[in-house]
Amino acid sequence: MKTFLENHLINLDLHGVRHGDVEVAVEDFVLTNQQQLPLIIICGNSSKMIDIVSKTLKKMEINFEETRYGRIRINSLDA
Repeated sequence: MKTFLENHLINLDLHGVRHGDVEVAVEDFVLTNQQQLPLIIICGNSSKMIDIVSKTLKKMEINFEETRYGRIRINSLDA
């Protein structure tokens, strides 16, 4: 898991992260960087990874969209 800045957006790349660790990683990333929205989460081509990230964000009541397959943009902290 790595974070990086691209096009003035903070990205979280979940490649290589175990599915069991994704929920905590996403929560930590969002809460740590909430002052710098929008944020990007890169899930890759794993439908299971996308599903875990989406469920985590819904549970946190976060407004997000999948801008393309495997890439989720967090727009605001309210659903």
